[in-house]
Amino acid sequence: MAKSRSDALKSLLKDLEAGTPDIEGSVVVSADGLVMASALPADVDEDRIAAMSAALLALGERSAKELDRGVLEDVFVKGENGYIVLMGAGHDAVLGALCREEAKLGMIFLDMRRTAKEIGNVV
Repeated sequence: MAKSRSDALKSLLKDLEAGTPDIEGSVVVSADGLVMASALPADVDEDRIAAMSAALLALGERSAKELDRGVLEDVFVKGENGYIVLMGAGHDAVLGALCREEAKLGMIFLDMRRTAKEIGNVV
């Protein structure tokens, strides 16, 4: 039996986290800020993360365009306890990841780009 789209997205998130131990949680969000699939820690509010992720990506896209920086690739937020990385995944989705403070960012970006491409094929 074929997987549902939600199951396929969840499987991609679990594979991302399994292959990249520095990722503590991940989410796929629609462009309008709704959760499509989530592998976030239990103490994280999915709906809040979804809304913020979509808003950050939209603001990043607008900023890149207005400031003539070309097409947005990623939004990267660094906090004292780690990172939030967001990137487009197809036309209508956003892939977000919560990463550890000591994360190897090169590997995270590489693995996230691969996963985002696969998500784009699913959605």
